[in-house]
Amino acid sequence: MRVDQQIRTFEQILKNYDGKLPLHRFLVTYYKANKQMGSSDRRWASRYLYSYFRLGEALIGEDPVTRLAVADFLCHDTLSLVAEQKLPTLTEEVGLPVAAKLALIEDLFPAFKIGDVFKLHAKISEKIDKDLFLQSFFTQPDLFIRSDEQSIRDIHQMLSAEEIEVKSIGSHTLAMPNGVKLEQLLPQGYHYQVQDLSSQKTGDYFQPQQYDYWWDCCAASGGKSLLLHSLQPKIQLLVSDVRESSLHNLDERFHQAGLKKYQKKALDLLQNNEADLHDYEFDGIILDAPCSGSGTWGRTPEMLSFFEDFKIEYFSKLQKSIASNVVQYLKKDKPLIYITCSVFKAENEEVVAFLEANAGLKLEKMDLIQGYTEKADTMFVARFIKV
Repeated sequence: MRVDQQIRTFEQILKNYDGKLPLHRFLVTYYKANKQMGSSDRRWASRYLYSYFRLGEALIGEDPVTRLAVADFLCHDTLSLVAEQKLPTLTEEVGLPVAAKLALIEDLFPAFKIGDVFKLHAKISEKIDKDLFLQSFFTQPDLFIRSDEQSIRDIHQMLSAEEIEVKSIGSHTLAMPNGVKLEQLLPQGYHYQVQDLSSQKTGDYFQPQQYDYWWDCCAASGGKSLLLHSLQPKIQLLVSDVRESSLHNLDERFHQAGLKKYQKKALDLLQNNEADLHDYEFDGIILDAPCSGSGTWGRTPEMLSFFEDFKIEYFSKLQKSIASNVVQYLKKDKPLIYITCSVFKAENEEVVAFLEANAGLKLEKMDLIQGYTEKADTMFVARFIKV
């Protein structure tokens, strides 16, 4: 039976996955090593693995195949063979909203607790609606792109013609199902940035002025720098990251976006960088800080099982150290924009309190951007002024 083959494949992959690589990278490697798997086999295996990890630690006492059936039923509005076999009484209910399906699972499995999906829920910000946040893990976040108004209109029209379910959000952003192959659907020459909706919203806190000199100090692939440049093209810009590879990727992305005038430096912000930065003073600093990434686990649900609790405190200390080191290069009365893609208080509100008390910064405003209500990531942003 085909369902037995699907289960064997799922169990084999699950047995080999140890969480050391992101699941999507592991699956690419696994499929390359198992070329006998057809496209349909790979598609179902990926669906099952991602569904399974979205269950987090819920129903941990059940066997993996039962947990898979429950997870797949909750995550999809189309029935799988595994869910049909293991949950025959629920086959007619697969199209219900997640909240309704959760109620059915709670009736069928009294041991099911929604809080077990995200085992560290006691550590998240009070601003988060826990029920909505936990339910969001059973819905795949959308893919978001940002561009100028005319390009967004053109792209919307082209994707609609290909029968892609696409939605306009304002005049600069489109949302569509995750997995849309934009590079195959759009002709060359259309410039757009793939950037999560919540990440785009952090730009409301930048407020750059013409000819300002800004530093994106943990630039990674440059998404926040590109957002900053779109808000104010006439800025000077320094980008830095501890990883040379990220700066190479940034160069390519900047070139494609037409951002040509910038400086870059490979810097470890935990070290003394006076030799590189002794004569620098900035009108604004963006600190998109290294973090747990817990606000993005809807995209990487394997982290619900493999994230280690001690890393919250590790990241919190790292964030405080980096922010304290970079603020010395900020001009008086100018902003530091602190950003994480974390939902944990220790990485967000507690870092804000520390910086106000110890780093010569005054909080102007902060927000936890609740992307879980918009099929997006959840992020934290705070705007400080140096006093």
